[in-house]
Amino acid sequence: MRSERHVMKMKDLKFGPQLIATLLVLCFCYTYAVAEVKKQTKETFIIQMDKSNMPATYYDHFQWYDSSLKSVSESADMLYTYNNIIHGFSTQLTPEEAELLEKQSGILSVLPEMIYKLHTTHTPEFLGLGKSDAVLLPASASLSEVIVGVLDTGVWPEIKSFEDTGLGPIPSTWKGSCEVGKNFNSSSCNRKLIGAQYFSKGYEAAFGPIDETMESKSPRDDDGHGTHTATTAAGSAVSGASLFGYASGIARGMATEARVAAYKVCWLGGCFSSDILAAMEKAVADGVNVMSMSIGGGLSDYTRDTVAIGAFRAAAQGILVSCSAGNGGPSPGSLSNVAPWITTVGAGTLDRDFPAFVSLGDGKKYSGISLYSGKPLSDSLVPLVYAGNVSNSTSGSLCMIGTLIPAQVAGKIVICDRGGNSRVQKGLVVKDSGGLGMILANTELYGEELVADAHLLPTAAVGIRTANAIKNYAFLDPKPMGTIASGGTKLGVEPSPVVAAFSSRGPNLVTPEVLKPDLIAPGVNILAGWTGGAGPTGLTNDKRHVEFNIISGTSMSCPHVSGLAALIKAAHQDWSPAAIKSALMTTAYATYKNGENLLDVATGQPSTPFDYGAGHVNPVAALDPGLVYDATVDDYISFFCALNYSASDIKQITTKDFICDSSKKYSLGDLNYPSFSVPLQTASGKEGGAGVKSTVKYTRTLTNVGAPATYKVSMTSQTTSVKMLVEPESLSFAKEYEKKSYTVTFTATSMPSGTNSFAHLEWSDGKHVVRSPIAFSWT
Repeated sequence: MRSERHVMKMKDLKFGPQLIATLLVLCFCYTYAVAEVKKQTKETFIIQMDKSNMPATYYDHFQWYDSSLKSVSESADMLYTYNNIIHGFSTQLTPEEAELLEKQSGILSVLPEMIYKLHTTHTPEFLGLGKSDAVLLPASASLSEVIVGVLDTGVWPEIKSFEDTGLGPIPSTWKGSCEVGKNFNSSSCNRKLIGAQYFSKGYEAAFGPIDETMESKSPRDDDGHGTHTATTAAGSAVSGASLFGYASGIARGMATEARVAAYKVCWLGGCFSSDILAAMEKAVADGVNVMSMSIGGGLSDYTRDTVAIGAFRAAAQGILVSCSAGNGGPSPGSLSNVAPWITTVGAGTLDRDFPAFVSLGDGKKYSGISLYSGKPLSDSLVPLVYAGNVSNSTSGSLCMIGTLIPAQVAGKIVICDRGGNSRVQKGLVVKDSGGLGMILANTELYGEELVADAHLLPTAAVGIRTANAIKNYAFLDPKPMGTIASGGTKLGVEPSPVVAAFSSRGPNLVTPEVLKPDLIAPGVNILAGWTGGAGPTGLTNDKRHVEFNIISGTSMSCPHVSGLAALIKAAHQDWSPAAIKSALMTTAYATYKNGENLLDVATGQPSTPFDYGAGHVNPVAALDPGLVYDATVDDYISFFCALNYSASDIKQITTKDFICDSSKKYSLGDLNYPSFSVPLQTASGKEGGAGVKSTVKYTRTLTNVGAPATYKVSMTSQTTSVKMLVEPESLSFAKEYEKKSYTVTFTATSMPSGTNSFAHLEWSDGKHVVRSPIAFSWT
């Protein structure tokens, strides 16, 4: 605080001409200096070059890249050069320099760096892979030739899930390496974990050099997310696995004998697109067959989406790219990774639960969920309080750090509302304030969704109905009491699966004519390998070390599908990524055995294709789908023409020179996709109005991947507002890989009561059912 002798009053100042001039100069200089600082602030950009149009004056592309860069910034250096996924480089430039560079001949695009974020074993049995009658599973020799590349936070190589016992030599197709770095050497890799590399130049350009006291500048996983996703996809079988005794049994990945290649692209500050693109480039060159990416960012046009561009180039070279749909549910239109050449995976539940029980002083008992494993509370009841009533903050009900009053919390169970900070941190706040236990209460936003956590004190997470009942008791009883007890692991939970509330939902806001997500897979309370560098909660205060952890997110569902894609690749080595995706989608199920639709845990009501896409993955059926919807680069080029992309746009994504035929009518509905999304326009715009009519026609082509057979079509619909006509109604295939096309005409005759409705189309030969969801939306 300044003393009064340092404060001058305005009336005491003498403003002569010379002083005023001096002040003006100083003001101008300061303003100019600030402007210069702003002007010189550099950001990372990814520059895509038109490789085929390199001027003849350059003897190689690197020289061309360097010359182009130095023409706008003498001091700039290239972070990465790209040669497989795209042709170009990444660098740091001011916005003005980037704008100048983009105007140069031979530059296809200058894209700003994007920061992506992570979308954070009983499972094989739940999926039918543990059954002795799964005779269609590929032989181990062919599966061991498949390589799954995982782009994530790295790996912890010492855990048993990466043991290589029984595996043969590393596939001859592998061209990658085991990169040496902090706490990671060449011996960290083996015949299971055949490669591991890290990519940090984009991250360090933004944040400065990596603080190696906080994270390893190497492929080593200090976070746990990457180890979990890699072992979910292709971890070796490990007996006696569990988290503190929960979910005990054999932990194994979906493709236990496939090889794993880890690419560390995510750091404490996030996952940077220049690093991701460099890793995708390396994975393609290394020879991976499947690329698994449990990360996502904002939505943008495909020409501005570096992950979508990289995934297209990977798919064009025969690599299936599987990505998480995001954890933005249940909000509509919350998806990420929506490009049609990406397999976009949402999350569902297993038939396994980890119950925790709350007993109250009025004799009532309620059920929740928890993975707490420490000293239990006694059977005796203890005082119960609502956090909002023992807090010094207006947001005290959330149990944020520093908001609870210890004197009013000590020796009690505290009811904390979910949201605002992490679920496990709330418990730590209660514990640090002297609380004995926590009831984690869902609010309206979370509904009945329950996610298990390895809490640091006795805890029960409860759905909103139970939460409201417990709160009412705590508010009305003059001396509320309660206790919490663990219920261990419960199997056979019904109904299952249900769509997870957090799983991101359609419609696809980039291209409404492409239905997303593609399908769902297990993503709630998944047991898989974990890092030795962090406790199961990820909190710095959590000093517990575990080899396996149970976590949830579409980050967990994505590697399930990546591993299952590896199984299909091993069984059908000549299938394209589109064919593999089609097999997974058309054999997925959207109903329970009783015929009822899969439920949405967010609402308790039946879910829709905007929630689950084609349905829940069914891997055994996917190994023998009968027919597939295949797609080539040319199919996607026609799709780009339907989007009215310019020749430059098309080249930016495909590297091909192509000009759309102005005399040809391109349709987004003709992309050979395994599902249908049909936006319809109404003439009157009135609900149920007379004379409403909109007709669109979609064309599809099926490829026979089974024995000769005749397939007949059938349709079911939830709406009478749209008539569907399929021509022809039967398709006869005389040989394998024969192709047959059909058209579906959709005619809207009236407006439904809502804005969306749904249907299904099936082709069946009596043995196979090739099923496609249909989503109608009215505009």
